[in-house]
Amino acid sequence: LQSRAITEVIQNSKEVLSLLQEKNPAFKPVLSIIQAGDDNLMQEINQNLAEEAGLNITHICLPPDSSEAEIIDEILKINEDTRVHGLALQISENLFSNKVLNALKPEKDVDGVTDINLGKLVRGDAHECFVSPVAKAVIELLEKSVGVNLDGKKILVVGAHGSLEAALQCLFQRKGSMTMSIQWKTRQLQSKLHEADIVVLGSPKPEEIPLTWIQPGTTVLNCSHDFLSGKVGCGSPRIHFGGLIEEDDVILLAAALRIQNMVSSGRRWLREQQHRRWRLHCLKLQPLSPVPSDIEISRGQTPKAVDVLAKEIGLLADEIEIYGKSKAKVRLSVLERLKDQADGKYVLVAGITPTPLGEGKSTVTIGLVQALTAHLNVNSFACLRQPSQGPTFGVKGGAAGGGYAQVIPMEEFNLHLTGDIHAITAANNLLAAAIDTRILHENTQTDKALYNRLVPLVNGVREFSEIQLARLKKLGINKTDPSTLTEEEVSKFARLDIDPSTITWQRVLDTNDRFLRKITIGQGNAEKGYYRQAQFDIAVASEIMAVLALTDSLADMKARLGRMVVASDKSGQPVTADDLGVTGALTVLMKDAIKPNLMQTLEGTPVFVHAGPFANIAHGNSSVLADKIALKLVGEEGFVVTEAGFGADIGMEKFFNIKCRASGLVPNVVVLVATVRALKMHGGGPSVSAHTKFHYVKTELNGCCNLQKQIQITQLFGVPVVVALNVFKTDTRAEIDLVCELAKRAGAFDAVPCYHWSVGGKGSVDLARAVREAASKRSRFQFLYDVQVPIVDKIRTIAQAVYGAKDIELSPEAQAKIDRYTQQGFGNLPICMAKTHLSLSHQPDKKGVPRDFILPISDVRASIGAGFIYPLVGTMSTMPGLPTRPCFYDIDLDTETEQVKGLF
Repeated sequence: LQSRAITEVIQNSKEVLSLLQEKNPAFKPVLSIIQAGDDNLMQEINQNLAEEAGLNITHICLPPDSSEAEIIDEILKINEDTRVHGLALQISENLFSNKVLNALKPEKDVDGVTDINLGKLVRGDAHECFVSPVAKAVIELLEKSVGVNLDGKKILVVGAHGSLEAALQCLFQRKGSMTMSIQWKTRQLQSKLHEADIVVLGSPKPEEIPLTWIQPGTTVLNCSHDFLSGKVGCGSPRIHFGGLIEEDDVILLAAALRIQNMVSSGRRWLREQQHRRWRLHCLKLQPLSPVPSDIEISRGQTPKAVDVLAKEIGLLADEIEIYGKSKAKVRLSVLERLKDQADGKYVLVAGITPTPLGEGKSTVTIGLVQALTAHLNVNSFACLRQPSQGPTFGVKGGAAGGGYAQVIPMEEFNLHLTGDIHAITAANNLLAAAIDTRILHENTQTDKALYNRLVPLVNGVREFSEIQLARLKKLGINKTDPSTLTEEEVSKFARLDIDPSTITWQRVLDTNDRFLRKITIGQGNAEKGYYRQAQFDIAVASEIMAVLALTDSLADMKARLGRMVVASDKSGQPVTADDLGVTGALTVLMKDAIKPNLMQTLEGTPVFVHAGPFANIAHGNSSVLADKIALKLVGEEGFVVTEAGFGADIGMEKFFNIKCRASGLVPNVVVLVATVRALKMHGGGPSVSAHTKFHYVKTELNGCCNLQKQIQITQLFGVPVVVALNVFKTDTRAEIDLVCELAKRAGAFDAVPCYHWSVGGKGSVDLARAVREAASKRSRFQFLYDVQVPIVDKIRTIAQAVYGAKDIELSPEAQAKIDRYTQQGFGNLPICMAKTHLSLSHQPDKKGVPRDFILPISDVRASIGAGFIYPLVGTMSTMPGLPTRPCFYDIDLDTETEQVKGLF
């Protein structure tokens, strides 16, 4: 440890590490060494050098007779351990097979033994790889300790094998040496030893080889593979030449150079943790005319492997969980890694009041990011909601965009995805089952019997579970021993006393089924006559979906799930999921659903698909987590484009007042989507349906008042608005120009026709440029109301300022609910209006801009876990029904190819 070379290497490593830790105080590289055997001398050397340099070291000691498979198993474990930055092997030479060596991750291979590191060295990319510490030690000792100029020297490497042999030859050749490598049993060994200026002994000299074969004055360096086996001092006998360098010297310096490699590994790891510019390979489009069906277009493009896409956008291998070839979940750890990275620009896509077929917000969103990234070379991310299967098989079809602006593969996007909605359904219905089961058991058991079953004796011990202890604390019972509760405390703990008439938690199903809107449950004999009226909602209307969309961490999601109010007790106090003891189980069911799903557009740009609350009966926005991760990944100059459901009066208002409050994010631009078709409908044209969608072509364009009103609504929040006119092939140039002109007169920053449906991102380049320019302006974002004002006043503000109502009218039930929620302490939550999306008013047939109407509030519900109060406007169904001819008539499977047909 006292030699100058070793001291210099360790001191340099220490200084570099200290500089890295100035910016990253918690960073400390970890070297893990897998050792097969009990030789402790090398272990002690490694430990001392690591401590002196300031890094951590761990030894994994395996039995000397460990098999190849056992060693590979340990290697694979350490490969996936993100806390370890370097991995070295100290195993017997007979175990150094290619299979073992190449099991190491090249980026952790600090001994430079993998084929990838050796290949980079041979290719001349030494700065990108790890070089064998033994080979480096040989060069340094020859040049510095002996003072040999290697240029032109004849080097003979004897008895070296594998990675050491390759590394030595490569490094000597780089120094201008003439290098030959031979084995001890080579017939020409004696003559080659006579010719050599420098001899490097790569393994112990056999006894039958006489020392006299080496010419006096020859520089001899004794190194051995024993460095990798961890054995010291067992090389050839001491031989005395003027230029001899002993094995111990090589091994000690090699151990120090391994530490240097470790610091380099840590530096690279830190560099990878930082945001870097994307190196995105975009997919080329070859648009056809006429435009084929959505599914034909989707099938005509081969998506990139999702792990390739993830790497291109700066995600690390351990930050994704791959589902098939084209989908992956992204772990939330990426937020911690990029926490110091500045956010990109935040863009919301909203729309005018739509027709029943929608006006193409998803298509515009995808076309915009395709234009930004594939055509303007700007990092951008689309964040979309996961579609419910209800509309997919009902009337609306899929939600992956359309034409040449789609998420692909579109059938995977529209069907199941990674199972998030199924997880929500399972969690929701588990909670529903817990409610009715608890009522049944409380009605049929004494306090004592109920308590004994809730806190059972197991192996002679009775203990409260963690969630039961939390309930005791909530009740003010500061006890942890179940046997010490009084009779009153037992009753208080065991009985929730749920009032069945106040239950607001419904079962859910991700299918449009009108016959589940009102049902009777509990009619089986085992339920002992405890039946009640209930209902099913569509799965995406579950409060758990809203929780998923608004949470910002796993801990926050668990807390929100626990706060969900499912009913009131008979004294009027709220009953929560925590009270029912089901919070932990709900979190387990949702632990994977919280991770955003990564997919791609037709042009190979990234998309997050995560959460899918409806906008008419919920808040209608994709997840906060997807937006936050995307904002970090795109970088400060990049763009994240997310979509709000239905018209700006619904989805956008909730995005600003609910989602932005929860996330703390400030939007830069709103893109407001309009179509000539919808504007003609708002001007008195015929209703639009799947069977009459082209009847509007000859109708006059008189409905721009709706577009102007939606622009005004956007301006209430102080955010610049760009109108995107989604052009259909039947639109005339005069109509397109008129809409754009009227939009700009109404206060839009710009208004741009878009053609992404027919040509992809190229058709939205003008929109992308307008959005970039608008985003450069200062956003004066503000909320519409203060959450501290009374619930009724918040509802009235939305009704009057956004919808244009004259006033609101509360039903007696709605007023009673408001009074109850206020008394329970929930009066300071934001408002999520459940209202038809087909009109600014509560009446779907009132198009354009209805005026002087009274907005009826029929009921008010509370989503306490999600964090909002939602009034029901008029008669709002939370379970859609199927039409006479649902989409499922056209959906089929080719049983030969297993391809889905009929999705659109």
